[in-house]
Amino acid sequence: MKKQNFIIILILVLIGIFGYFTFTNQGDTVTVRVFFSNSQEDPQALDCEKVYSVERQISENKLMAQTVLEELLKGPILEEQEKGYFTSINSGVNINSLVIEDNIAKVDFDEQLEYQLGGSCRVMAIRSQITETLLQFSEIVDVIISVNGRTEDILQP
Repeated sequence: MKKQNFIIILILVLIGIFGYFTFTNQGDTVTVRVFFSNSQEDPQALDCEKVYSVERQISENKLMAQTVLEELLKGPILEEQEKGYFTSINSGVNINSLVIEDNIAKVDFDEQLEYQLGGSCRVMAIRSQITETLLQFSEIVDVIISVNGRTEDILQP
């Protein structure tokens, strides 16, 4: 009986150790940049396309471009907001797909990206935020943005 209890306890300990390393060692993190507009850097909003980077830590993985876009969609955190950073992207936007082919990132968003969108300045800011965030990766030299597969009539002021 004592041997059986010892084996059960040993198995539980090994499961706990394995679980600890599985969930705490999720890989290395990497610093990436996410781009937002900034009311302190450009208080009069003279350049709608001008965006400024903030650094974020993400897990290094094969889907880094998608992960950094997800960080962009979260918007600036409170500390960043206090420094004047803001997003022109609607809250609740989802990424339908992201494909990188021949150094071109093709990112497709859901319709929330265009919901109640108005003004050419805001449209330019949204494009810049997405484009600059993706262009930080050396394998990406151009970005094509679409909404539910449409590229022609999207992000119109």
